[in-house]
Amino acid sequence: MTRVLLPISNGFEEIETVSIIDICRRAEIEVTIAAVEELETVGAHNITITADCKLEDVNGDFDMIVLSGGLPNAFTLAEDNFVQKILKEMKQENKLIAAICAAPYALHKADVLNQNYTCYPSFEEKIRLDGYHKDDNVVIDDNVITSRGPATATQFALEIVRALKGDEIYSNVKNAILA
Repeated sequence: MTRVLLPISNGFEEIETVSIIDICRRAEIEVTIAAVEELETVGAHNITITADCKLEDVNGDFDMIVLSGGLPNAFTLAEDNFVQKILKEMKQENKLIAAICAAPYALHKADVLNQNYTCYPSFEEKIRLDGYHKDDNVVIDDNVITSRGPATATQFALEIVRALKGDEIYSNVKNAILA
């Protein structure tokens, strides 16, 4: 089965996180929610998600790592040694990496962000202006997928499905949710 690792910490953006989990699971992608802090993780708008495990206890092989945004989640992911180590390993193994909203900042900190990207407006100033696509909802540059924010979460999650499962499953899920 195709497997995705989704690390989260307090202040995660709920729309993005739940959209990724839901849409990937509709495509029969196994999503492991891994807590950077406590298993009970509180989002930016006080919605609590219970993670499947702590990040340091994750084992096994994943096809992709996906980071949702929200604050302070994006900063926590950018500073967490486990997250940074996994991002670098995934890049070295030429596996898929994705981040939305403020989370491309964590990719930048790990030096795994490719040339072209997008993010939540103003975070490009913390990353770099060169290669920033301000008007694109989703940017795919080789094995890295980035997106802008909560309103682009469905499109972002569908592109994750397409990258992992191909056009047919992508179309099936997209049509089923009326996207």
